[in-house]
Amino acid sequence: MLTIRPDKVCYIIVKAREFDAKVEPHELEEGSNPSDDMNVGVLEDQLDDATQQELLDALQGLNQDELLDLVALTWIGRGDFSDKEWDAARAEAGAMRNKHIPSYLLETPLLSDYLTEGLSCMGYSCEATEREHL
Repeated sequence: MLTIRPDKVCYIIVKAREFDAKVEPHELEEGSNPSDDMNVGVLEDQLDDATQQELLDALQGLNQDELLDLVALTWIGRGDFSDKEWDAARAEAGAMRNKHIPSYLLETPLLSDYLTEGLSCMGYSCEATEREHL
């Protein structure tokens, strides 16, 4: 059913989770030390932070069928479709061919949660994928 390998989806989930964890920058006093402020700066969304670019690069590295699978998995995970409606979700995603799908996915709040749930609904898990690679 899936044209994208589950391990690729799991990689996207990890990158999306890292991106989702980012928060607005909080101005720290000049001379702040990471050990003094418990290194919370790592969670701040800075202009020179590579987290967003890593996720975007991963999405842009996928072919059109893989991107459409990700959209369909997102919609299933969000509850817009059930797992039994995979073909309908995939067809609906196909209507997005002329849209910039990586940007759409990047701008989807809770993307990692939706992909995790969608993958689970389709009978896959990242834990199983990780065990296969051990």
